[in-house]
Amino acid sequence: MNEVRVQTGDFDLGREVARLREGDARVGAVVSFIGTVRDLNDGAKVSEMELEHYPGMTEKSLEDIAAQACARWPLYGTVVIHRVGPLKPMDQIVLVAASAAHRGDAFAACEFIMDYLKTDAPFWKKEQTPEGARWVDARLSDDSAKARWASP
Repeated sequence: MNEVRVQTGDFDLGREVARLREGDARVGAVVSFIGTVRDLNDGAKVSEMELEHYPGMTEKSLEDIAAQACARWPLYGTVVIHRVGPLKPMDQIVLVAASAAHRGDAFAACEFIMDYLKTDAPFWKKEQTPEGARWVDARLSDDSAKARWASP
């Protein structure tokens, strides 16, 4: 199972992990990551974050990233869910999960997908702060995280 969804509604970690494992006795490991909205970013209080995306292109980008992970590691499945629209602090933003026979492959694939998602997927974030709205710039640390996966 490889699934990508971009949605406004929340997701349920337990349900998504159960679907990823469902009926597959080969699965020895499932690793998941959930990203959430923080109430503080770059020294400013954040009351809301709005995520925008490029429909169609975003899903294709996420599918390509998941396919790259499946080509690198022997995975049984992946799930990538990314929310869009207005979100409040503590809301879930993104779920990345990977299943494999062994934990090392699942951990590596999950990290790889997140690192590429942060740099290559067409999402834009706008935060509401006491000083007004501001767009969130790309981070050099995200580029560095992605670079570690480059082939030697």
